[in-house]
Amino acid sequence: MASLLGSGVYFWQGNEACAYGAIAAGCRFFAAYPITPSSEIAERLARLLPLVDGIFIQMEDELASINAVIGASWAGAKAMTATSGPGFSLMQESIGYAFMTETPCVIVNVQRVGPSTGQATKAAQGDVMQARWGTHGDYVPIVLSPNSVQEMFQLTVRAFNLAEKYRTPVILLVDEIVGHMREKIEVPPIKEICIVNRKKPKKGDRSFFAWAEVAPMPTLGEGFNVSVTGSTHDEYGVRFTADPEVHRRLISNLVDKIEKHRNDIVELEAWNTDDCSTAIICFGCTSRAVYEAVEEARRKGVNVGYVRLKTLWPFPAETIRRLAQRVEKIVVPEMNLRQLFYEVERAAYGMAEVTAVNKIGGGQIITPEEILEEILS
Repeated sequence: MASLLGSGVYFWQGNEACAYGAIAAGCRFFAAYPITPSSEIAERLARLLPLVDGIFIQMEDELASINAVIGASWAGAKAMTATSGPGFSLMQESIGYAFMTETPCVIVNVQRVGPSTGQATKAAQGDVMQARWGTHGDYVPIVLSPNSVQEMFQLTVRAFNLAEKYRTPVILLVDEIVGHMREKIEVPPIKEICIVNRKKPKKGDRSFFAWAEVAPMPTLGEGFNVSVTGSTHDEYGVRFTADPEVHRRLISNLVDKIEKHRNDIVELEAWNTDDCSTAIICFGCTSRAVYEAVEEARRKGVNVGYVRLKTLWPFPAETIRRLAQRVEKIVVPEMNLRQLFYEVERAAYGMAEVTAVNKIGGGQIITPEEILEEILS
């Protein structure tokens, strides 16, 4: 492993950094169907996984891919898939199964313009709400958003760690620009990378689901008798659909194990938010334009700060609420038609003016000048 991924400075593409981050995190199974603009992740892992005794398999479609990943996770492997919007849509039913069965896995969605086939090679940020609400029922997803090649590596590792710690699917929501850009990345020594592994059961354990915290997860073949069903089940995995109290307890625990650990899960980058008059809420590639816009605004005498969401979901509503109490205006730039905007507006709840900068189609990014114009308006 150390020889495969030595520490040092590299010049990588974002998708390549994601592949190396998966290897560093302990990923040993990857199943996917090639789709632009995520295909480089699969291409790189096809070369890397055999070198660490891992398994790469190109499936016939995205439905088969996510189900193979779920099966591999129950067989004891850290497992991942990568796709884009259309494939992510196909995976939703099985992603719901993964939530219901508390199956740790990582799903990378490198977004492109949609709906449907859209513009396959163009950048967009249109899957924010799908990442939160894509499957049916009550659940709380963990969705991470990198804005650089460095973070593609780091947040891929973090995605695996969160998946293992909380026994849940974790979504890495990337945009095409971050997936395809190339820039310098620093890889630390392997021994300095924090790696989290799932909690394992002890001999005699029988309860593997729906604990108030996180239940231990047995591996197929270890001698534990466990049923893994997407139907309502009790803590032993036994299908139990007649009793509403069993369902309430199951779903409440699935939600609570995430909600009660928001402080551990939610990660933000905040700058100059204590005394600014205008704040920007941003994520992904758009945040790179925010940095320059903020500097230019301050040169013009406007005190501006920003909050960049590295974690989109759970949404940091309390952070936004506190910010809205201090500022006059909040600007939300995103490459969609106001998906994150309405969450920010809800959290601000009339305490500050919330405005939007939006752009869709053609892969056109939001520029610092366009953000600055909204700041000064």
